Amino acid sequence: MSTYAATQDNTRIQSVKTVAFASLIGTAIEWYDFFIYGTLSAIVFNKLFFPANDPVVSVMLAYATFAVGFVVRPIGGIVIGHFGDRIGRKPLLVLTLSLMGVATFLIGLLPTYAQIGIAAPMMLLGLRVVQGLAMGGEWGGAVLMAFEYSDRDTRAQYACYPQIGLAIGLCLASGIITLLSVSMDDAAFLAWGWRIAFLLSVVLLAVGMFIRLKILETPEFLRAKESMKIAKAPILEVLRDYKSDILLGWGARLIDGIVFAIYAIYSVGFLVSAAKMPRTTVLSAITLAALALAVTIPFASIWADRVGKRKLYIWFSLICGIAGFPMLWLMQYSGSSFWASAAIVFALGIIYAPVYGPQAAIFCEMFDTPVRFTGISIVYQIGAILSVSITPLVATALFSYGGNTPWLIASYMLAAGVLSAISVGLMRKPY
Repeated sequence: MSTYAATQDNTRIQSVKTVAFASLIGTAIEWYDFFIYGTLSAIVFNKLFFPANDPVVSVMLAYATFAVGFVVRPIGGIVIGHFGDRIGRKPLLVLTLSLMGVATFLIGLLPTYAQIGIAAPMMLLGLRVVQGLAMGGEWGGAVLMAFEYSDRDTRAQYACYPQIGLAIGLCLASGIITLLSVSMDDAAFLAWGWRIAFLLSVVLLAVGMFIRLKILETPEFLRAKESMKIAKAPILEVLRDYKSDILLGWGARLIDGIVFAIYAIYSVGFLVSAAKMPRTTVLSAITLAALALAVTIPFASIWADRVGKRKLYIWFSLICGIAGFPMLWLMQYSGSSFWASAAIVFALGIIYAPVYGPQAAIFCEMFDTPVRFTGISIVYQIGAILSVSITPLVATALFSYGGNTPWLIASYMLAAGVLSAISVGLMRKPY
């Protein structure tokens, strides 16, 4: 290799690492903002914004507003994806981070139901909608920045960086809430302590904006732009040419979203009420699982580049589905906080990584460059509605219908694993 070629190759490697890191930091901040809402839904918002005589009703109302954030994500994905495919990836990433940061900060300033009545949950719902719209465009743009800088043999390795951002964002969210919970009593936390988690987002926003403003547009988009291959109406082209790909992508997304929602969101209320575990213990377990996930995702993604992204996804979709039975048994019936916590760490921090890590590259390879932002946003965000958003509600209903036992929830997870494995197996040759 010539000195020039070697220098160019080193520059490209350095560039993709810089872009991947920028994608990771920005996505971590966005997920932090998104997750603190989900974490606090069943322990704060049900009491302060959705008071009801029946505690189950108040929790389900709080979870419903959590779900709203997912319902509007496809709208954000389509709108932001349209402009991301038309004018570029970078400017839309700056916009999504700004929207998310401001909405999260304002949630920390909201008056409660006791102070202003029905206006409180309405304002909370409005800000949750803004969060959802921003998150709808964030993931697709962040993944594409890393994916479109990488070469064919390292796509999973670099496209997984925004996935690592999810783990870091979850770790930050659960870690901050755990720290606030142990540093004050329940009354103080409910009165004002929870607000700190939201107000801190303004600091994270400043850091994220500084980093994102320094990165450049992706080479693949610039090549498409120079060759006049920019799609005039990306959403129409995706719906016309990629219908089967979208359906299979939604199927593949099931196990990812359901496993994540069970262990990272539903487990908080589930273990506190069903297993009588302290809230701080559950949050600590989720934080530890997120830390583990931040380490296991890159290793799983490198493994995926070597053995095949889709092959790994299929096997671990089935493994995650089957694992629901022993993991939920440990969580509810072991009688041990250690074993319940270990179940969360193992399920979310280890065996989930070979599914979530390679997923970004798998979805990107389903679509050609001119419509890729729109395509992956539709798959990921509508897939989230079908999996993550409704799972806390479904799990709550299945637990009650199953006589306060977890077996219907575990069966739900197994069915998702089988459907996801079949969907990935049926995907056509990657672009």
